[in-house]
Formats: sequence, C-alpha cells, structure tokens
Amino acid sequence: MKVIEKIQEAAANGRTVFSFEYFPPRTEEGVENLFERMDRMVAHGPNFCDITWGAGGSTADVTLDIANRMQNMVCVETMMHLTCTNMPVEKIDSALDTIKSNGIQNVLALRGDPPHGQDKFVQVAGGFSCALDLVQHIKAKYGDYFGITVAGYPEAHPEVILGEEGATEEAYSNDLAYLKRKVDAGADLIVTQLFYDTDMFLKFVNDCRQIGITCPIVPGIMPINNYKGFIRMTGFCKTKIPAEITAALDPIKDNEEAVKAYGIHLGTEMCKKILASGINTLHLYTLNMEKTALAILMNLGLIEESKLSRTLPWRPPTNVFRVKEDVRPIFWANRPKSYISRTLGWDQYPHGRWGDSRNPSYGALTDYQFTRPRGSGKKLQEEWAVPLKSVQDINERFMNLCQGKLTSSPWSELDGLQPETKIIDDQLVKINSKGFLTINSQPAVNAEKSDSPSVGWGGPGGYVYQKAYAEFFCAKDKLDQLVEKSKAFPSLTYIAVNKEGETFSNVPANAVNAVTWGVFPGKEVIQPTVVDSASFMVWKDEAFEIWSKGWACLFPEGDSSKELLEQVQKSYYLVSLVDNDYIHGDLFAAFKEI
Repeated sequence: MKVIEKIQEAAANGRTVFSFEYFPPRTEEGVENLFERMDRMVAHGPNFCDITWGAGGSTADVTLDIANRMQNMVCVETMMHLTCTNMPVEKIDSALDTIKSNGIQNVLALRGDPPHGQDKFVQVAGGFSCALDLVQHIKAKYGDYFGITVAGYPEAHPEVILGEEGATEEAYSNDLAYLKRKVDAGADLIVTQLFYDTDMFLKFVNDCRQIGITCPIVPGIMPINNYKGFIRMTGFCKTKIPAEITAALDPIKDNEEAVKAYGIHLGTEMCKKILASGINTLHLYTLNMEKTALAILMNLGLIEESKLSRTLPWRPPTNVFRVKEDVRPIFWANRPKSYISRTLGWDQYPHGRWGDSRNPSYGALTDYQFTRPRGSGKKLQEEWAVPLKSVQDINERFMNLCQGKLTSSPWSELDGLQPETKIIDDQLVKINSKGFLTINSQPAVNAEKSDSPSVGWGGPGGYVYQKAYAEFFCAKDKLDQLVEKSKAFPSLTYIAVNKEGETFSNVPANAVNAVTWGVFPGKEVIQPTVVDSASFMVWKDEAFEIWSKGWACLFPEGDSSKELLEQVQKSYYLVSLVDNDYIHGDLFAAFKEI
C-alpha cells in the first residue's frame, strides 16, 4: 500500500501516526541485530518504516535485501530511499524492478550526497543530476505503481546554507520552488530533513502552503541519543541549534544518560508542539536505536508498552501482492517468517476461507528456515545445549519452557511464551512431563473481548473465539494411549505423522478446521487460523528437521546428546490435536490417565 494512502486514511479517521527510519549496517551481525530491534519496534504499529540508501550506492545490495525482508518478513509497510549518486539509469531501474517484484510500493527519491571522498555531487554518466530527474523518471516508467516521497529542507538545502546566518531569502525561496517542482512532477509526500527549531519547521510548512504545495509534510525528528553524534549530525546537515538547546546540553555533554534523558524530553516537547499545530504525522530518525524513539512515543501517549494491538493473531502482510491474505495454518504460528518464506512463490493467497483459494504448493525447505539471528542463537546455545542423558532430560527442557524458565525454543522464531500460552501453562507442564513435547498451543476462548491483552485481536468492539489446540511430539506408545483415550472424547480430532510420513488421523484427508475466529461490528466473521491435513504434511518436514538443524546442531559431532536427539527425531510422531468443543471441552482430559 502507498504510504500517502495510509496517511490520508489516518487523517480521515483523526488518528496520529508515526514512522521509523533505519540505515543499513555494514556487517551481517549488525543486520541481524537491526532486525531483532526492528521486530520489537514494529510491534508498536508504525505507519511505515524506511531504509536509507548508502552514500554513493555503497550499501545498495544490503539496502535492497533489508527492504525486501522489512516488507515481507517483518511485515511493515516499507519505503526505500533511492539516490542518483553513482547510479546510471540501468542500476536505478534494476533497484526499482527489484522492490516492485518484492511487493514494495514506496520510494524516497533523493539526489544523494557526494560519493565518499568528494566534496560535490557529480552526475554519473547515464544517470540523473537531481531528485527531480529521478521523480520524473519513476513516474514516466512506472506510472502510478510507486508512491513517491521527496525530501524537504526547513532551513533550505545544506549546500546553500552559509554558516550561522543560514540561507539567504533568495536561496530559501529557490529551494521551495524546486520542492514544488518535485511535487508537481509526481511526488505525493514530503519528509523533512532533521531540525531542532520547531518554529522554523512550522514556518516552512506555512511557506510551502503559500506557494501551492498541498501534499502532507511529515516532520523528520532525530532524537538526541549522545552528544558527539548530535554535534556530528547537525554539523554535517548544517542544522541550526537553538541557544536554549546548547545551554541545556553544555553542562551535561559528558553524561551520556543525562544527554539521552534530555533528548527524550526535547523530542517529546518538539512533537507536542507539532501535533498541537494540526500536523498528525511524525517520522523518527532512529539511528537504528529503539529506546529513545519509543520513550518519546510513550510520552506522547501514542504507544503503550503493555498494549500491543493485533489486527490478526499473526502480523498481517504488507506485500502488495498478498495484502488480502487473512487465513493461515496454525502450524507456523511460532515461525511466521518461515511460513512467509515457504509461500513467497504463491500466485494466490487465501482470503476468507482457506479451502477456496489456497495454492497447494509450498516452497522447498532452505537453510534460511533453520538460521537464527545472533542474539537468538546465543540464547538457544545457552538454554538448549545442555547435556542430555535420557528422554527425561529432553522432557525437562520442554517443561522449563512452559514454566517460563527458558526464553527461546528451536521451534520458535518468537521470544519466550506468548501471553495466551500462559493461560494453560500448568496443563502444558503436566503433559510435557509425561513425554508429550509441546511446540504450539492455544487455550479455548469463548467470546473474549477483542481488546483482551492475552488473546485479543482484530480491533475494538469485537469478540474472539478459539478452539483449544496443542501440537506436540511423542513416542509411538504414548500416541497409542492417547488415541485410545480420545475415543471417550468425541470433540477431539487429531492428525499424527512420523518423519517417514506414516499417518494416523480421525479426520477426513481434505478437511479444513477453523480454530480461531472473530466477530466484529460491521464485518463478516473472520477466521484467520485453520488446521488442515495437507499443510500439516508440509509442516511436518520442517518440524522434524528442527530436531537436527535447530537443536542437535548445537552439540559437537559424536556427542551423546546429539545422538539422543537424532533417535527421537527418527522415532517420534508429530501430533496436531484440536478440541472442537470450545465452550465445555477439555483438551487435556485425555492425557490425565496416561
């Protein structure tokens, strides 16, 4: 979706929106750390996030990869910066074609800074000389597909700022006129350069309106995180620093915590003044840091740490090609990025009812499914690479997870237990102690309000429902006992399969069972998660592979713990169990006498 459309929709509903900017780290470790941070920040619901283009295209490939993962794995509306520096038109089109194929619709068109080591911008052969050329090219070649954002400079472009006296009136007016040309050429949004003089920004907005610029103008706010970085950035951008800010910072410039606290206070006050003027969009230059930006938004009342709203039980896609997708199998609930990776090649995504439009083909397993970000990988090593002498030791790992003693799982891309799991954690601990090793679950829910902090989703004023569900590994003798006991509970349905594909089930092969649904004002019933046999058979390969590539791989070759895990992988069954009586049922009743 275009960012301009999201901003217009928010304005029509009287909502204030915010967005975040990131830059591409230069190391693989830095990129993974950024994504962990980004995941946490995106949970607060930014309107969009953007990723910068390195000076002179120095990080072009990294930017393209990050933008793709932001849009498709993090599932946040993504805007990619694109500059003219060292970019002949063939490279520009290659970048635009790449992001278009990845479902990204938003570009911030910039001239760009001079390449490293040069003082002035030089037009590359076969390239463009300015952002206006780039805007015109994007519109001419791609029509209305892309939403185009351009930069605005409240103090005029740095190249025309002359020391402390700033830009001349003529230079400032020329800069405004050039900005209008960019908008007239097809830009539909302006995001400003950083500033610290809020009155100057408000004057800039008024001056833009006076010359006929009517599109939204989004203020770019750069929180002060540390003094040296603040001086470096304001010096580079030739940003005016009001005297009162200098006076406040000077006595505390060597106290990093004090500087950060002042940065939060200053950012909050700047944003309050901007919002009071009637502008309801804020863009935060995060410098890849989260705490200061989030603290400002909390001070403004735009986010609450304890209230992270969900429009669906899983994070909805932002890729333009799959935005109507609203149904998924429950099996990937704890591995949403893997699910997206498995379904990227689909031509059609399920909407409304899983069976009506599901593409039956999933992508093959790749090494990506089993790689972990550095932070998560370290937690796995600490928590799961402990000596295992018997199956009981394995059971204990799963029990500890359900008790909240562990914060990671080889079968999850998420951190720790989800809030709804804690509702049934005692029952889960009991069945894990008996050798039913749970990797996915949800409690029964009957008409819980949609704003419930543990199980709510879908927006205010609705009610949500869930069938109790548990997914686990167990030995064949345990499975036999469970199957026998379940005969006394007609509301229980199950599918069980081992690594080789031997299957036991009491449901039809092509059955699709909705296990989560919601009822909301003015809408049809929404049923976003299902259990179906075909998807379960695809998921089982991934689930069993995690025993070796997610857990056993943490041990050295020849380790007895590794060998034990591989034996379990070969002999256990993966079981999906649903209690279809979400009002009076008891999913765990069949386990009690085992």
